[in-house]
Amino acid sequence: MTRVKICGIRSEEEARWAVAAGAWAVGLVFAPSPRQVTVEQAASFVRQLPPQVYKVGVFVDASRKEVSDVVKHTGINMLQFHGRETPEYCEGWHLPVIKSFRVKDADSLAGVEEYRVYAWHFDAYREGYWGGTGTTFDWHCLQALKPGARVILAGGLQPGNVAWAVHVVRPYAVDVSSGVERAGRKDRKLIEQFIANARRCNECHS
Repeated sequence: MTRVKICGIRSEEEARWAVAAGAWAVGLVFAPSPRQVTVEQAASFVRQLPPQVYKVGVFVDASRKEVSDVVKHTGINMLQFHGRETPEYCEGWHLPVIKSFRVKDADSLAGVEEYRVYAWHFDAYREGYWGGTGTTFDWHCLQALKPGARVILAGGLQPGNVAWAVHVVRPYAVDVSSGVERAGRKDRKLIEQFIANARRCNECHS
C-alpha cells in the first residue's frame, strides 16, 4: 500500500491536519526554504504527535553535528537528505534515512543504488532548487530501478494526479508539499483530498 508524506509542515495545526487525514509521515524542513522551521518551532509540537507517524527532518548538506542536534532537541525520528550527501554520509545514523535525488532524465538515476538507505526519494530537477519545485518528471524512468526498491515519489503531485502517479509507479510512498497549499500555506481540504485519492488508487490495486 502506498503511504503519504506531507512535507513542509510549519505548525502543530498543519501536522494534526495531516495526521487526522491518515498521513504516514510529516516532513519538517530545516534547510533554507520558504517552508523552513526553526528547531524551537519544531520542538514545540513534534513530540505531541502520535508515535506511529514519522516526523521527518529534511536537511540539505548539513553537518552531522547539526543534524544530531536537531534530532536531540526536536524528537524527529526519520532523516531526509536532499543535497549532495555521499553514500558514506548517509550511513551510520540510528534513525531511518531517506536520500533524495533530483531527476532530469534516466541518467539522473546513475549511482542511486550506492545509497544503502531506508528509501530513495525522487523529485523533479530544477536549476537552483533542491526540492519543492511543484513540477513533475517522467515517472517511467524509475522502472530502471531494481525491483522491490523503496521509492518515494515527489515532484508536482497534487490531488488531481496522485492517483495516476500511484497507478503508474506503485511507489512505497508519495510526498507532497506545494500541491496541498493555497496562497503558500497548507490547506486542510487539499490534504484530505490528496490522501483520499492516493488511498482510492490503493484500493483499486488491492
